[in-house]
Amino acid sequence: MKTRITFILLIAAFFSNLGSLQAQDPRFSQFPAAPVYLNPAMTGVFDGTFRFSANYREQWASILGDVPFRTISAAFDGRSQIMKTDYIGYSLIAMRDEAGSSRFGQTMAMVGASYLKKLGGNKYAFNDQYLIAGAQVGGGQYNVEWSKLWFSRQFNTTTQLPDPDNLGSGEPTGNSGKTTSDFYTDVNAGLMYYTIFDSNKSFYGGIAINHITQPKIRLFDDANESLYMRWVAHFGGEFPITDELSMLPAFSWMAQGPSRSVQVGSNVRYSNHDWRELAIRAGLWWHLVNKLEKGISGDALIFSAVLEIENINIGFSYDINTSVLNLATNSRGAYEVSVIYVQPSKERIKVKCPKF
Repeated sequence: MKTRITFILLIAAFFSNLGSLQAQDPRFSQFPAAPVYLNPAMTGVFDGTFRFSANYREQWASILGDVPFRTISAAFDGRSQIMKTDYIGYSLIAMRDEAGSSRFGQTMAMVGASYLKKLGGNKYAFNDQYLIAGAQVGGGQYNVEWSKLWFSRQFNTTTQLPDPDNLGSGEPTGNSGKTTSDFYTDVNAGLMYYTIFDSNKSFYGGIAINHITQPKIRLFDDANESLYMRWVAHFGGEFPITDELSMLPAFSWMAQGPSRSVQVGSNVRYSNHDWRELAIRAGLWWHLVNKLEKGISGDALIFSAVLEIENINIGFSYDINTSVLNLATNSRGAYEVSVIYVQPSKERIKVKCPKF
């Protein structure tokens, strides 16, 4: 009985969200740890010479076993001075996303550039203000393995089991195996503003538009199947509590077609302020999504922790599922791991950037 209930819940959840799953990008709970993916204008916004970041997310393993939703991303970005106070940033990002038994997924890669325009500040690098414009150009492909799926016509009512080997699916896909879409080209763009008030006090905010060209992603001959544009708005900052403690709140809002995603929360950061700085962060976040015509509601509570060892940040987070699907998942949602390395700058006058 428990197996049947779980199966029915999964099917209901799938079909109730089918419209939103169509042309929906993956997301990271640790969105501040995936800056180049979040907003092209965050390219080059860090304290150092270059930055490398990597993110891994795995979701729904509690019900999908060895074929959960997996997303892995890696990015490199740097910055070069072109005027006394202005800089140009550059980046390269690649991502692979895969979901469920059909291995439905996408592979994409993009190159990016940004311009960091200083609006104000002083020689101590406090009250620095920057306006950044960024863009990315690249492309990718979608793929699915039809042979991994079975359809209702392939359910044997005698054995009460699926029998794809002997029963035809009746679908145009047949048993053609892996199908890959045509390569598509894509363009993203974004803006960001930040200001530094003190060594542990800052504010930033930005907006981004992804898939401006609305590329075709069809796996069939339907020429009207396009990837929805994804709109992003985000802001955050750092605010001191004591000399050693500070709050790092952040907010992100994403809209793509009929889908909406909101995440809000904060990390608390403790630093020993030594020459070889060691800091730790711990935080709680709330993720909300829309249910199409039913409005927006809570999807997950997210616990996060980050260890900062000199120039390396290692982050871990876990999503506790709070939606109706928690009856099937037993509240087990997703986990993420992030790693960021920043090469220190040797410049005498350094660019100060917010902590994300």
